[in-house]
Amino acid sequence: MAYIPTTPDDRRAMLARIGVPDVEALLADLPADARVRGLLDIPPPLSEMELRAEMETLAARNRPVTELHSFLGGGAYRHFVPAALRAIVGKPEFFTAYTPYQAEVSQGLLQSIYEFQSLLARLTGMDVANASLYDGATALAEAIFMANAVNGRTEVVLARSLHPHWREVARTQLARSGIGVREVGIAPDGTVDRAALGKALSEKTAAVAFASPNFLGAIEPAREIVDAAHAAGALAIHGFHPISLALLATPGECGADVAVAEGQPLGLTLSYGGPYVGLFCARREFVRRMPGRLIGRTVDAKGRRAFVMTLQTREQHIRRAQATSNVCTNQALCALAATVYLALLGPRGLRAVAETAFARAHALLARLEATGVARRRFAAPFWNEFVVSFEPALWKRGLHAHLESRGILGGVPLGPVDPELEGSLLVAATEETREESVHAYADAVAAFAGRA
Repeated sequence: MAYIPTTPDDRRAMLARIGVPDVEALLADLPADARVRGLLDIPPPLSEMELRAEMETLAARNRPVTELHSFLGGGAYRHFVPAALRAIVGKPEFFTAYTPYQAEVSQGLLQSIYEFQSLLARLTGMDVANASLYDGATALAEAIFMANAVNGRTEVVLARSLHPHWREVARTQLARSGIGVREVGIAPDGTVDRAALGKALSEKTAAVAFASPNFLGAIEPAREIVDAAHAAGALAIHGFHPISLALLATPGECGADVAVAEGQPLGLTLSYGGPYVGLFCARREFVRRMPGRLIGRTVDAKGRRAFVMTLQTREQHIRRAQATSNVCTNQALCALAATVYLALLGPRGLRAVAETAFARAHALLARLEATGVARRRFAAPFWNEFVVSFEPALWKRGLHAHLESRGILGGVPLGPVDPELEGSLLVAATEETREESVHAYADAVAAFAGRA
């Protein structure tokens, strides 16, 4: 729609109505150091033709990941997205929809969300899934709020092996909630320090949150962590990578109460980091404490199958004091992509993707260790992601920059995350990781070390 600004007469009339002489007086309460003085440094206007040329020049500075040997992970992964998925998700009736407020007239969209919930519950082994949340980090925060609502306890124990962004988002959202946060460290093998976990649990613990595989790629002893949480009367929040569940025990099999994840690997491209989709599943007994929306199947007055918005526990629909959460909506389009992805691949296809990622990651580790200047940092079993440390002298000489100059994104540097991991990379492989990329990475490291 066209943007129609207010006229000078409109602005004068509005200011007079609220009793303010001018815009400067309207902004008088803003701190001086927070205000911009003078004009913003904005380039002069361009014609459409000039603007297109400028945008093309800027875009040319980017290099698509398809031109590189990419081993980046750490929460966002490059997976193959079938053409059929793009065609379905790009249909106007899906692509232009925002959110189903008039739910019962949006049968197609509601059915897609219902299928999403059904597939997700089957994938995770949990009883029920909601219509999605914003991303994995907010799903974790909402799970903590739900645990507090269930048992009334006022602390949560977070494993430091959770993604640092997840922990940061959780701390931010909990800051004024009255829910305290305790963190437990990482054992030498890269998993949760179980001794520290035992000491952190108390009668105040509402939930224990961990992920498996965790941020470092290590597969956690999930059943042991869940049992420890339950022994303390707390809920167990199990973070997961959705594709890993084709090979690993599901959160449901491990006895988790809540399962949360970032759904980006399910048919969503990297896209500069979003929008993505949060996955949220729980046991049936907690269904009325779940955040967001729940779509159900019923029949209409004529006995025909119909889909309805069964549960909405947000403050827009019920009294504020009784709202389960203030989640505004669900990521319906991203959830549709995940639904189509799972339906297209099916169980065997998903397992093939998981097995290929496993094989590529382990082959890469073997090749890197064979150079003699790289070693795996943590000993716990891993699926598609691991931490590799390089000789300090090699790292200081600029190994990471050298890899980039060779078109190799060697992994996520962990020094900024934890100073003790300086000189280490978090390396990931997927089914998109080609064998020639594995060889190129190892050969580049060996050449830089003078051992080619």
